[in-house]
Amino acid sequence: MAEQKTIHFKIRRQDGPDKPIRWEEFDIPYREKLNVISCLMEIQKNPVTASGRKTTPVVWECNCLEEVCGACTMNINGQGKQACSALIDKLTQPIVLEPLTKFPLVRDLMVDRQIMFDHLKTVHAWIPIDGTYNLGSGPRMPEVTRQWAYELSKCMTCGCCMEACPQVNARSKFIGPSAINQVRLFNAHPTGEMNKHERLAPLLDEGGISDCGNSQNCVRACPKDIPLTTSLADLNRETNKFALDRWLRR
Repeated sequence: MAEQKTIHFKIRRQDGPDKPIRWEEFDIPYREKLNVISCLMEIQKNPVTASGRKTTPVVWECNCLEEVCGACTMNINGQGKQACSALIDKLTQPIVLEPLTKFPLVRDLMVDRQIMFDHLKTVHAWIPIDGTYNLGSGPRMPEVTRQWAYELSKCMTCGCCMEACPQVNARSKFIGPSAINQVRLFNAHPTGEMNKHERLAPLLDEGGISDCGNSQNCVRACPKDIPLTTSLADLNRETNKFALDRWLRR
């Protein structure tokens, strides 16, 4: 009888932000086309370590399961990835799972990414409308602009770019490439352009675009292949023009 193949996991566990860190290993039966989420669900059904010790179910977060929401992002073999699209057959074993390090830990593999949504508020990453009544059709966006702007809109606020960025750390207030990319997206919109200075102004403050170290890790880490470095370069030029114009108008 052939020996049953297994998938071996090494998971970083922590019951809370102030609790001690421990590592636990798990073996689950191998099946084709499994992803990391499927394996975590198997562990949840029977939380017994590879050594046979009963433990608590591993805590993680997920939602869409189709690489759209970004909730299941974690460090998989040392790299920020979505657990829903990380296929077991393409990963080296043992598969090491750890939480993202640039965000406050909640428990085990679950972190709080609220800081990213706060940064979106800082840069006014929305298009305001005057009231809730029907305003009719808005201005059309040129097709050539729509095509590159669509690529920027793929951001799912997953945190991979923040995780890879050396400028995002406890000693810096850098808002990161994700929020800056959204400034470029909304300023490219014909309606959003009317409020572009409200989005550019925060980028001149502490933690803004001048804090970018141009390591370019973000563009390599982005699972959606968003041209983040292009957005950073574009906004660097736009903020310089805005700052000069503001100074001349004093």
